[in-house]
Amino acid sequence: MVADFVSADYGWLHSKDGKESARVVFCPGKNCDGYFDNNDILTQSWKALDILTHDYPDEDHVLVFDNATTHLKRAEDALSARKMPKFTPKVGMNWGIEVTMKRDDGTIVYDDKGKPKKTKIHMRNGKFANATIQEFYYPEGHERAGVFKGMAQILVEQGYTNAPKLRAECAQFRCDPLLEGRCCCQRILFNEPDFAAGLSLLEVMCKEQGFQVIFLPKFHCELNFIEQCWGAAKRAYRLMPASSKEDDLEHNMIASLDAIELITMRRFMDAYHRGLTGKQAAWAGKKYHGHRVLPESLMKDMELDNMLTTKTIIHLHPA
Repeated sequence: MVADFVSADYGWLHSKDGKESARVVFCPGKNCDGYFDNNDILTQSWKALDILTHDYPDEDHVLVFDNATTHLKRAEDALSARKMPKFTPKVGMNWGIEVTMKRDDGTIVYDDKGKPKKTKIHMRNGKFANATIQEFYYPEGHERAGVFKGMAQILVEQGYTNAPKLRAECAQFRCDPLLEGRCCCQRILFNEPDFAAGLSLLEVMCKEQGFQVIFLPKFHCELNFIEQCWGAAKRAYRLMPASSKEDDLEHNMIASLDAIELITMRRFMDAYHRGLTGKQAAWAGKKYHGHRVLPESLMKDMELDNMLTTKTIIHLHPA
């Protein structure tokens, strides 16, 4: 498996001297290199930021990622109302976020059965509308010091005095739109600025380094620029000689990625920008082979070749 960064300006990301890149090659699986998780994403992205900062400092860079859970993961103590109890837990009980227990060096602690041990941590504090801190756990000196307040009490402190009378959550979080977000405690908190403004770990890291991050829409079309590059690499890979040797497989994979020319990537980006379908993009790639971008005569040429139908909608962005 491989993960990399690509742009229509430079192709696969690497330093100008060609000695460094953000490409990661690994063997997925429990008995191999594991799985590409959020920590791996952050490590790889940090390498990409380092290359961009060092070799391309005079340009504004925007990093675009698929809408995947590994990209969207937030901090373990991030604000989330999905599992909050409505009221303060009973005496002797408390509520916190269940996380995997880790040692000081970051390694996971396992039990006698080989399963990761779990522990609970406090959720971070929220903020009132005036940006002052709102503690979600009762402070020192309170008879229930350190205990979670519950959604109802948190909302009462924010001015929602009827919160104790509201339901904790609507079934499957499918709230009645006619109630304008005031149907349940979870929905109200979900819409509060401090909850809504929460950033992923990836966004936080990139923002701190001065880079902008964009996530593609959920279930986004598989014909976007990223997927077209992967698709071209897969096609080249299938043309490689068959082999069961791991070294050959890795060599063929790298060769397939490097076989995609920059001009091809630029045509992919231009086709995506113009909103072409998969069939139309394939037609355009053959029709304008050698062109860096698609010509202004695209629509007329498509019509002449019967590539436009009544079901086709092309959104041409203004120049």
